[in-house]
Amino acid sequence: MARCRPNLSTLMFLVILQGAAVVLFCGWYYQLSPCGSEPPNGPKVHVLLLSTWRSGSSFLGQVFSQHPSVFYLMEPAWHVWSQLPKSSGRSLRMAVRDLFRSVFQCDLGVMDAYLPNQYNVSSLFMWSHSRALCSPPVCQLTPRDKFSNQTACFLKCGSQSLQKVQGSCDSYSHIVLKAVRIFELESLYPLLQDPNLNLRIIHLVRDPRAVVRSREESAKAFIRDNSILLDQKTIPAAEVQFLVMQEICRSHLRIHETALLKPPPFLKGRYKMVRYEDMVRNPLGEINALYEFVGLEMTKELQEWIYRVTHGKGQGSKREPFKITSRNAAEVSQAWRSALPHSKVKRIQQVCRAAMALHGYKAVSNEKEQKRLDLDLLTPLEPYQFSWIPTKAEQSGNTDQNKG
Repeated sequence: MARCRPNLSTLMFLVILQGAAVVLFCGWYYQLSPCGSEPPNGPKVHVLLLSTWRSGSSFLGQVFSQHPSVFYLMEPAWHVWSQLPKSSGRSLRMAVRDLFRSVFQCDLGVMDAYLPNQYNVSSLFMWSHSRALCSPPVCQLTPRDKFSNQTACFLKCGSQSLQKVQGSCDSYSHIVLKAVRIFELESLYPLLQDPNLNLRIIHLVRDPRAVVRSREESAKAFIRDNSILLDQKTIPAAEVQFLVMQEICRSHLRIHETALLKPPPFLKGRYKMVRYEDMVRNPLGEINALYEFVGLEMTKELQEWIYRVTHGKGQGSKREPFKITSRNAAEVSQAWRSALPHSKVKRIQQVCRAAMALHGYKAVSNEKEQKRLDLDLLTPLEPYQFSWIPTKAEQSGNTDQNKG
């Protein structure tokens, strides 16, 4: 039987034709699949935005979510706490850590244990706040290089499969998770030491007096979380908010001191603390520094978006505490000074004294100082200088002490 044997020129032409077809296909399919996104340069970067409730973490999350190189999920640990509401925060730490590990590796199968039998994208906590879940390949609503609209995404993209979410996660260079239910760094050490992860931790803190004022606007939303944080203890209602703030402030203190005063070697270069107040006073400067810390580039479009959402006239939404709207963020950060009675401010300063001193928040001694908005209560932070190798001067001093 005669066989057709194409010559070398024909084979080369077919190979070139096939390559051209692939290029054309990806150009046509640009917004429909991961082939439309730039491949990551080098290993993926994993970022954990570490904070606590009502500290500005939703805004910080959007700063990352809207970046075209970022796959973002808002508070996946919520699923663990909501499924085990009678537990303590301490007992749930390992489950939360293991969930983070799987999601950082784009393994969404771990969510099976925390979602209903019939689930889709809309089963994920605050899913519409993730631009990646509103963009291809999950949903065709928002091109990857455009800003997402939470309301439009909520209406059009919730029925998609989690398999598409997993494929989307694989196609981004940066995976960012927000966490408000981690209260120490030690439980995260296995993630920092995992060779399959390239983890960076951004620790967001806020003036505890402003945190209390914001929490009071959405108090009912925190009842379950308060019980878990306080180990299910029976506590008088009037004392709950102060004990919760005491735990929150202690956690900020522990995390900051662990990372900067007594850091293990594997934390070197992988932790950065930012104050909410600095971020709203100098948003472009602070956010650009955060981008540089995790290897992201600032774009002109992001600069304009950041300016708009921090320089508007609104005061935020009490009914939708997680919704990011255009408002004057610097003014909002000072709203506690007129909204809280001084007796409450005094008590907060007592339970959070050490954390406030470490993070540069000045206490007010009377109501007059509290109301004086021209009195700046934010102290500039001196950069920490620490090293794992003693300096020559320190070595010399130690030698002299030993001789003595």
